[in-house]
Amino acid sequence: MPQDRGVASIEEAALLDLLAERAVVPVFQPIADAATGTVVGVEALARGPVGGPLERPDRMFAAARRSGRLAELDDLCRSRAVEVAADAGLTGPLGLFVNIEPPAAPVDLTPGPATAALLARGVRIVVELTERDLAADPARLLAFAEQARAHGLRIALDDVGAAPASLALMPFLRPEIVKLDLSLVQGRDPRRVAEIMSAVAAYAEQSEAVVLAEGVETPEHLVTARGLGATLVQGWHVGLPAAADHLAGLAAPFCPPVLRRPVVEAVARSPFATVARVRTPRRASKALLVAVSRHLERQAAAQGELAVVLAAYEDAVNLTPASRRRYRTLAGTAAFVGVLGRGIGDEPEPAVRGADLLPDDPVHGEWDVVVVGPHFAAALVAKDLEPDADPGDPTREFDHVLTHDRALVLEVARSLMARVVPRPAADASGGSSSSPVRVGSGVRP
Repeated sequence: MPQDRGVASIEEAALLDLLAERAVVPVFQPIADAATGTVVGVEALARGPVGGPLERPDRMFAAARRSGRLAELDDLCRSRAVEVAADAGLTGPLGLFVNIEPPAAPVDLTPGPATAALLARGVRIVVELTERDLAADPARLLAFAEQARAHGLRIALDDVGAAPASLALMPFLRPEIVKLDLSLVQGRDPRRVAEIMSAVAAYAEQSEAVVLAEGVETPEHLVTARGLGATLVQGWHVGLPAAADHLAGLAAPFCPPVLRRPVVEAVARSPFATVARVRTPRRASKALLVAVSRHLERQAAAQGELAVVLAAYEDAVNLTPASRRRYRTLAGTAAFVGVLGRGIGDEPEPAVRGADLLPDDPVHGEWDVVVVGPHFAAALVAKDLEPDADPGDPTREFDHVLTHDRALVLEVARSLMARVVPRPAADASGGSSSSPVRVGSGVRP
């Protein structure tokens, strides 16, 4: 134990020197076209000074975590990666992939000189996020992603397939690039691989997203990656992480899609207002809509771990004990369950995420139930016509729309997701959720 403490002290002292001297060493791993092998981009990875105690990225980040300097190290890694790529002459339309853990507070994403120089050269800068980020704080991450896009950056969702939530939450983040987890390429239960492949293919077909397979280390892995639908590949078979001096000679095109429909406008409107703009509402009693909402809940249960369920209940008084039990049960299997309403609280039931709506929120006064899965999407949106009536009266009337239009359902779902509060800090771990930027380590598993 004393020896372990001694090593830790040496590493933490080395970390202070590294931060003071800005001594992070960026390296760049190639990303290639799966069909031709042509390099179309690079991912920035971080190393400590060669020969030092923090040369290995896992030791460098562990020392920063122990010292409470993780955010500072993350920021330095990102800055150095962009600076070195710019100085080395990286030019467009190549892609530069950088891993980011979004900050806990809003930040100014206006590009600095190095980022601006790369963008001016036509370099496609891609920000890599994970489903863990989105599940922990949906509102923050969705806003962060839109802000990044507004500054000319693209979004990639990393480690897709490593956990069911990555597939379920993918349509909310709307990544232009989907990065398949290396476990899919390197061998896994065929039934599970087929499920993931189907979900990714459906998203890519609807969004025109680019699919990138990580962990391609053998010719066999490359064949598997192509079979999974990947058009880009990354791994030791493609190329090892290397210094920046090779970047100037790269010039192959990289053209991820540009999303043209902003999420921000939809968030400002309520689900009912969003749907009523393009669908004619009908009038129905509460009794009928209860039956419809329970049908949607059963559909969510059938989707299992790939389902996202979001509901708005006007007021906590409408969330009956029976409703609470149903949503608690759904939360045991679904990837994400959120319930919103006045007085609902941050976690109305175990594993159910909440949001306490203010009286002036446009969602207040609505009854909404939304279910999204890879191959199913439905939304019931309803406006209360008798807000002062007895909440339990089955004859109360609502104007409502039931839609299975996937694009419309997702617009409604994002509106609700953007209002969900962060996961309680004790559950949001992952170790680095509070740190703003992390350039990936690229450690071989």
